[in-house]
Amino acid sequence: MKNKIQVYGRMIKFSHTIFALPFALSAVAMAWQTSQVSIISLIWILLAMVTARSAAMGFNRIVDADIDSKNQRTAIREIPSGQLSKKQAVFFVILSSALFVFSAFMLSSLCFYLSLPVLFFLLFYSYTKRFTKYCHLYLGFAIGLAPIGAWVAIVGTVSWPIVFLSLALMTYIAGFDILYACQDIDFDKQEGLFSLPSKIGPQKAMFVSSILHVATMLLFWAMYMTFAMHPIFLLFLGVIGIFLVVEHKLVKPDDLSNINMAFFHMNSIISVLLFIGVLTQGLLK
Repeated sequence: MKNKIQVYGRMIKFSHTIFALPFALSAVAMAWQTSQVSIISLIWILLAMVTARSAAMGFNRIVDADIDSKNQRTAIREIPSGQLSKKQAVFFVILSSALFVFSAFMLSSLCFYLSLPVLFFLLFYSYTKRFTKYCHLYLGFAIGLAPIGAWVAIVGTVSWPIVFLSLALMTYIAGFDILYACQDIDFDKQEGLFSLPSKIGPQKAMFVSSILHVATMLLFWAMYMTFAMHPIFLLFLGVIGIFLVVEHKLVKPDDLSNINMAFFHMNSIISVLLFIGVLTQGLLK
């Protein structure tokens, strides 16, 4: 049982939850400044975040299983390598989806009604690379719904400041997903799959990624202004900006050897820094 749980965890890249979860928790921290946040609500929000992502990742692995088996980089994934069957993965996705919808129901009726279209957006991403090179932006959009969802769960409505945070997450995710997709340029061309790097080349794609991450910083600034946040937050923004620059310095069009360091380590640090920054400024206001 322990080994099987570990296999499921590897299938959905559970450790990657740290990329988006701090953004949702940042929304909760900001909502906490004006609204009451109970421990129970926080637990349901965390469960909704984890299960929504688990359902989306599991669904992606099912849909892409045949493609992954042809790609040397992804052939070792759990379904192509035989560690999990498609039936087992389908059961996992159904269970995760049900837990996500149930968690939303426990938060509020509005969250419950919104959970179904959100789940659709998350699952539909798996098909986008079959018809559009802008699949990275769609991924950012789908994951970017997390802060809005967390905010609605606490406040019950949507406001512009939290939209800025969601847009920041969208451009942040899309930017580093473009960098990550540079690994599969030749394979995507061979299989007729769509990605920005395979359609416009790695150099132009990396430039687009840089622009998206500039937009991320501007959106963080807009959030800072509209929320009237404590100036200490600017210190954290400065450090985040440095890490984004380093991330882009690590990855070159002709040298992708540092892609894992940029993708996994840098992005994890950036997400956590954002949450700590939001929490710190909230405590100082």
